Amino acid sequence: MKIAIGCDEAGVELKNILREHVKEKGHEVEDFGLESGESVLYPLIAEKVAESIIEGKNERGIIICGTGIGMAITANKLPGIRATVAHDVFSAQRSIMSNNCQIITMGQRVIGSESAKTIIDAWLESHFVDGNSTPKIQKMMEIEDKYRTVK
Repeated sequence: MKIAIGCDEAGVELKNILREHVKEKGHEVEDFGLESGESVLYPLIAEKVAESIIEGKNERGIIICGTGIGMAITANKLPGIRATVAHDVFSAQRSIMSNNCQIITMGQRVIGSESAKTIIDAWLESHFVDGNSTPKIQKMMEIEDKYRTVK
């Protein structure tokens, strides 16, 4: 699978750990930065990762900041993107299986690297199951379309 990854200055260490972990699992990774503690407006990173998914360059994305919250909010602003904060295995799995989320976000200030690896493994191994959740996702997309045209 092709995975986009990115972070702001609050998530550099965890992003680098997860990037290498995902590569070790056999996935291709496109890194949208950062490599050190330089400052960046995190919405710019979230936008780049989400755009790469919309454009079909990557199948899923992992974005790290202090809490994961701002990254998820920003990514969800892009049409067709479903992003979630997940700091536990069950939520990560359900984000794919029930909601077909393409992006997971995490907070380096919230979770340790070993737990993050376990959660990412579960997330990467999960797949959307067409069924009871399909109409819910369709309704989400209809709502998004409705408000996309509002001026």
